[in-house]
Amino acid sequence: MNPESLALDRVLSIPPYPPGRPIAAVAREFGLDPKKIVKLASNENPLGPSPRAQQAITAGAGGASLYPDFETFALREALSRQLGITPDRILSGAGSSDHIILVARAFLEPGTSALIPQYSFASYRGAIDSVGAGTIVVPARDFGIDVDRLLEAIDDSVRVIYVATPNNPTGTRLDRNSLQHLLARIPERIIVVLDEAYRDYLDPSDRPDTDHLPESRPNVIVLRTFSKIYGLAGLRVGYAIADPAIVRVLRRLQAPFSVGALAEAAATAAIGDVDFLHKTRSLNALERERVAGALGAAAIDYVPSHGNFILLRVGDGRSTFQSLLRRGIIVRPVDNYQLPAWIRVSIGLPAENDLFLSHLLEVVSSASNAVGI
Repeated sequence: MNPESLALDRVLSIPPYPPGRPIAAVAREFGLDPKKIVKLASNENPLGPSPRAQQAITAGAGGASLYPDFETFALREALSRQLGITPDRILSGAGSSDHIILVARAFLEPGTSALIPQYSFASYRGAIDSVGAGTIVVPARDFGIDVDRLLEAIDDSVRVIYVATPNNPTGTRLDRNSLQHLLARIPERIIVVLDEAYRDYLDPSDRPDTDHLPESRPNVIVLRTFSKIYGLAGLRVGYAIADPAIVRVLRRLQAPFSVGALAEAAATAAIGDVDFLHKTRSLNALERERVAGALGAAAIDYVPSHGNFILLRVGDGRSTFQSLLRRGIIVRPVDNYQLPAWIRVSIGLPAENDLFLSHLLEVVSSASNAVGI
């Protein structure tokens, strides 16, 4: 007997999430020096963690034998002060991915459905499929969310809408007016998940005021993470902002101790490191503009991005990904998003971006010559 046959059919139909290739795995596969490999695949912070977070990890290492505080009191208090909201509106979790799954488990079931814009983060579809609900994919407009088509797609089966701004992998975003237009027209019976994993890469003047959004719209859940600009992807910590009643619902389903003690300590310390956030945002903005300029000069199409990555068209995304991989440059193929001609590249340090651009131009030129272009 194949024990896999004991699993639910809907579980077997879910494709595993395709992560960015680890440096160690690429080094083993191609016999490369791991110190010379550049990873630009997972939208990580090239500056590493906040120095304050690193100090907190070191200081807390001796307590790793103890279970963490399931209430994550210190983190929620720090977020409460920073955001100006009460702690009962905050639910910590193992990255924002934790909350994506919790929402599906809490509000979806067979016979119901969720709306997602085209080119949405792959984890949304996996969470929806895992509970046997249906998925309605709304076609994009210029790689961004088509608000009017999304609203037109709402039917009686819809219980949840997942929306990311800025969106991964396209880098597009909803401006204030578009977001307000969308939220004002969604029925209160529908849960709206507003995924803001890349919010901190927007200039503060461009960010919609979503900290207090669930106070006026209790059906809205705002998701944020410490994996991106805070540089804590390896520790898995994020949070949701929601109505206290929604927080209580989601917490019923959350695995005990989902946020480790070192993760909480690091995130709590990182919140106050304003200089580090400013440095990261400034570096990303400068390098993103420089990389985009180089792509434009080389006549390589790309989608203008508001995140810490760029989506670009290379002809054969999977082949380009493999060619760069052999050269020690790890990027992300996006054929799983029905974008087989594209790749996504994270914005790294200046030297890393230079290395990527030089190898990319060689690979694209070789591919063009091979087909006689």
